[in-house]
Amino acid sequence: MNSKELIKQAEKDLYEQFELIDEIREYNQEKVLEAFFDNRVAPEHFYTVSGYGHDDLGREVLDKVFAQVFKAEKALVRIHFASGTHTLACALFGNLHYGDKLVSVAGTPYDTMQEVIGTMGDEETKRSSLIGNGILYEEVPLINNMDIDFNAIERVIDKKVTMVLIQRSKGYSTRKSLSIETIEKICKIVKSKNPDCICFVDNCYGEFVDNREPLEVGADLIGGSLIKNPGGGIVEAGGYIAGKELYVDRTANRLTAPGIGSEGGAMFNQHRLIFQGLFMAPSVVADAVKGAVLASKIFDEIGYTSFPKYNEKRTDIIQNITFGKPELLEQFCRTIQSLSPVNAYVTPIPEHIPGYEDKIIMAGGTFIEGSTIELSADGPMREPYVAYMQGGLTYSHVKIALKKFLDKIYIK
Repeated sequence: MNSKELIKQAEKDLYEQFELIDEIREYNQEKVLEAFFDNRVAPEHFYTVSGYGHDDLGREVLDKVFAQVFKAEKALVRIHFASGTHTLACALFGNLHYGDKLVSVAGTPYDTMQEVIGTMGDEETKRSSLIGNGILYEEVPLINNMDIDFNAIERVIDKKVTMVLIQRSKGYSTRKSLSIETIEKICKIVKSKNPDCICFVDNCYGEFVDNREPLEVGADLIGGSLIKNPGGGIVEAGGYIAGKELYVDRTANRLTAPGIGSEGGAMFNQHRLIFQGLFMAPSVVADAVKGAVLASKIFDEIGYTSFPKYNEKRTDIIQNITFGKPELLEQFCRTIQSLSPVNAYVTPIPEHIPGYEDKIIMAGGTFIEGSTIELSADGPMREPYVAYMQGGLTYSHVKIALKKFLDKIYIK
C-alpha cells in the first residue's frame, strides 16, 4: 500500500471521529455567531482610536464578545500581550503578591512558564520572576509523569493557597493534555478545600476543541494567545484573559498600569482582524484537529507511538509523534517546513532558544510569525525525540504534508 492509499483508507476509518469534530465545529460556530448578534457588531467597531486609546468602542465590544463566547463576567482582548506566556504572566503577577502561594497542579509547567515562576533561568531572570517577588510556589507531581494526582491535590490545597495553575496542554512533555472533565474535577477538589482559591487555566491550544470551555466547569480565569486557536490564523498578535471581573481587572492593571487598567491602549486598526479571526476560529480549529487525528492514525499504522490516539477524545490541537531517533525528528520537521507556504526553502536546524533548556528544532513557515494554529512542528532534541505537530489552517494542507513525509520513510 502506497502513501496515497494509506491515507485514503485512514480517512475512511476515521469517519466517526471526523463527524464528531464537525458537530463540535457547528456548535462553537453558532456560539460565536450568537455573541456577534447579541453585541450588535457593526462596521464602526472596526475603527480605531489613537494616542491613549480612550473611548474605543470597538475594543469595548470585542471584550464583550469574547466574554460571552467563553462564558465570562469580563474579558480582556489586547494586541499588547506579546505572547501567550506574557498573557499568562500578566494574570499571575496581577493576581498574586508577596506572600501568596501558587500551586501548579499538573506537574511542572512548560519551559517558558518555569522562567516566569522562577524555577528556571539565570539570576536576573529569577530576580524578576514570581518567586523573586516573594510568591511561594509548589508543584503537584504527576503519577508516572502522565496522569493528574487528584489525591495529592486534595492534600496540598489548603487555606494558604491563593491560586492554582492548571495547564491544559502538555508543553514539551509526554503527559496527557487535560480534558474539560479533568479540569472540572480539579476545580471541584480545589474549591472544596479552599473556596477562595483562584483556579487559573492556561487555555492555550484548547479553545474550540470541545463544546465547553474551562470557565463553564468551575475555572475562575483563563488565558490564551490570539496567534493560536482563537485568532483563526489571521490575527497578527495579542492574547486574551477571561473570567471573573475582579481577576480580569487585576490582570489589566498589570498589563497597563493601576488606574488605567482596561480603559487604555490603542489597538492600531486590529479590531476587524480579531473579530474576523474569532469568527473563523471554530472552523480553523476543527480542520487542525482533523489533521492531528489523521496523523495519529497514520503513524500508528506504520509503527510509531503517537499520542493522543486517533479514537480518543481531543482537548487540544497538539499531536505527539515519538520517533526515538534525532534524525527522524529532524526529517519530519524539515518536511513540514518544505511544505509551508512561507519560507519553504529554509532548512530548520536544532538551536538554543531563549526559555528552553534543550536545543529545539522548529518548523513553521507561517504567515504570522510563531503562529501555532498554522501547521507547524517542533520538538526538543532530547530522548525520546518527540515531534509536537499542531495546527493547520486547512485539513488539506496537513494531509499533503503527511503524504510527503510518508513518501520519504514509508516502505511501499
